[in-house]
This record gives sequence, structure tokens and C-alpha cells, in this order.
Amino acid sequence: MDRKKFITSTALLAASAMSWGAFARSISANSIRVGAIGIHGMGWSNLQAILKDNRVQCTALCDVDKDVLAKRVDELKARNITVKTYSDYKELLQDPNIDAVIIGTPDHWHCLQMVDAVRAGKHVYVEKPIGNSIAECEVMVATAQSHRAIVQVGQWQRSQQHFKDAIDFVHSGKLGKIRQVKAWSYVGWKTPITKKPDTVAPVNVDYDKWLGPAQKRPFNPNRFHFEFRWFWDYAGGLMTDWGVHMLDYALLGMQVSDPVSVMAAGGKFAAPDGASETPDTLTAVYEFEDFNIQWEHAIGISGGPYNRDHGVAFIGNNGTLVLNRGGWEVIPEGDRMAAVTLQKSVDDGLDKHMVNFVDAILQQRPELLNAPIEAGAHIAIFAQLGNIAYRTGKKLYWDKNKHQFTDKRANRYLAAQYHNGYKMPK
Repeated sequence: MDRKKFITSTALLAASAMSWGAFARSISANSIRVGAIGIHGMGWSNLQAILKDNRVQCTALCDVDKDVLAKRVDELKARNITVKTYSDYKELLQDPNIDAVIIGTPDHWHCLQMVDAVRAGKHVYVEKPIGNSIAECEVMVATAQSHRAIVQVGQWQRSQQHFKDAIDFVHSGKLGKIRQVKAWSYVGWKTPITKKPDTVAPVNVDYDKWLGPAQKRPFNPNRFHFEFRWFWDYAGGLMTDWGVHMLDYALLGMQVSDPVSVMAAGGKFAAPDGASETPDTLTAVYEFEDFNIQWEHAIGISGGPYNRDHGVAFIGNNGTLVLNRGGWEVIPEGDRMAAVTLQKSVDDGLDKHMVNFVDAILQQRPELLNAPIEAGAHIAIFAQLGNIAYRTGKKLYWDKNKHQFTDKRANRYLAAQYHNGYKMPK
């Protein structure tokens, strides 16, 4: 079964009558109790967004950094919100006064925490990318399905109206035959990180819990908080950070799933002696039967294609549709079609994404989700294909039926290595 059929079949399964098992507790139509795990960055943004919905209350927070935890507790107190606090997420999951959790930890923790949360009877909002390896993504999908959990992935653009409108236009056929799709992220505001010496972890940080299943290493500020995303132990660089957003829409627009092949080239061109492991400059090409999807990114440069620092462009014989978070427009190819002036964004995608999540929980209908776990897994896997092509330096052919490469060396990257006594869930 190919992934497109797999996603279709699981959507039908979710739409059928379900035995909720661990989710049998009756949830009040006006109250969902939420706990947040990892509240330094996007985890906190996600919590702020969901609390705009008056059907939600926050009852607990968890973080391995006591300073961050104390700061968030004070911020909630200022809003007359009192919460329990935890340093161990497993203790939070045992709390019976929590119906759903938000997971905003580094990528290498997503799989364990989502699986444990679902097994504990919680619904889940998990940040993207959902996993740090292809095998993790597949385990997460299987777990969510077997427990009939409602799991929303942080691909919040799927809830934003102008993205839907742009894809509808692509599907209209007005662009003509689309032969090339480009997706990109140029992060001009960020400079490559410079090397820093190892040191001791901050006194209020439980560093062992932060590492979790990642390889044991001395504490280094370059690998902590926001900067973790530039190291393979924890994440996949810009490819899995921004790529999952833009490439998601490339696939939605073209209505495809698995590529025939993928190849990638890049490196640390901006800072050869910098501290990061992931490439600061990268181009990946995904081959399909009669078109290509191209990904490119660069750190320290803002001038991306079509004078946009991020976006996706559908290049057709009649014209090109350019889409990003600011809006979309159509640039005609000569006089083959009429131009479409910039259609600006008119709503807040993250806020709408949270409303969608809450609606699905209260109605016990996972088919309502705009970014279900199957969709999050698919695009995370797709981005991982590009990273693996870069790391092997080869053009790789993907066997969609076996969910692996035809190259044995490349298949070594399919599963993340777990350390420190942790094991990947089955």
C-alpha cells in the first residue's frame, strides 16, 4: 500500500465509529484541561494560542529548566491562572486533571512523549516535525491509530484560509501543466553559530532529562534551547524546521506523496568553521514522474526567490503561483493568463489551528483535524528523505511500498539511535 492510500484508509478508519478506550472519560462540552510539556519557545506560543479559546483551561506545565518554568508560572498567575508544575513529563501524564497535552520540546523528544501521552489517555498537540527520524514518525502514527487518539501536528498553515485558497487555484488547472515546484527558506535574521567551549549545565536545568535518548555529551550552549536544531542528535536543521511547512504545500498542491528519487547538495558554505552540523546552505531535488520539487535554504541571506524569504512556487506553462505566509499571487507567462494580484493573509493560522484541535476533541471526531498525525508524519518523512540524500551524498531511490531506500547505506539513517537506557517505542 502506498502512503497516499495509507493516509486515505486511516482517514476512513478515523471517521468510523470508534471505541475510545483510555479516552472514555466524559469531557465537558465547555472545558478541556491542558498541560504543556516544553514551554520555552513554540510550546509557550502554542499554549498562549489555545488559551484564547474559552473552552480550554491550563492545569499544568512541565519543563526541565526551572527558570523557564518559574517565568511561565508567573506569567500565568498575572492572568489569574494557577497551575501545577513538573520537571518530569511522565509525572504530568499521570495527572488525572489533564485531557490533552501540548508537546513543544526539541524534536528528539517528540516520539517518546507523544507515544507516552497517548498511552496515558491524553489527546496531543505535537510540534513539527513530529519525529527526528522516519522510523519514529511511523511508530507515532501507529500508536495514535491503535489508541484512537486525537493528535494534531503543528502544521498550522493548514488552518489558514489564504493557503487553502491558493491550493484551490493550483488545482483549478489555470496555471497549465506544472513542471517545477520550488519551496524555500532564506533566514536572513539568523547568522551561523560560532564554536563555544563545553561547560557545565545551568544549575536550574536537569541536563540529563533534556538529553533524554540523545547521545551523552558535555553541556554546550550551542546545543541548548533554540540552537539545538542545528545538530543531528536533536533535529534536522532548516530542512525539517521550515521545510516541513513549505514542502507540505508543495505536495498538497501537486496531490502527490512519494518521490521516485531524491538528491541533495550543500554544506556549511556561510561558516565552514561554524559550530553547526546541519548545512547552512542546501538544495534538494525530489523527482516525480513528470515534474520536480526543489527545496533550497540558506542561513544569513534574506533574498530568496521572487524576493521572498520563504515560500512555495508552482511554475506552470501559463503562469506561476507564489505563496507564503503573507499571501499569494499569480505571475502570468506572457499573455497566457491573467495576473492575480497579491491576496493577503486575513487570519491567524495558529489560533485557528487550536480551535480546530479543540473542536475535534469535543466532538470526538479526529477526521476534523486539519493536520492529523498521518499528515504530519508524511511531510516529516519527506523532509528526512532530503536530509538523508545530503548526508549520504548520493542520488537515492525510494521504495514507497517498503518505506525504505534501495541503498543499504542510506537505510542506516531511517531510525534514530537511542541512548542512556531509552528505547524507541514499538
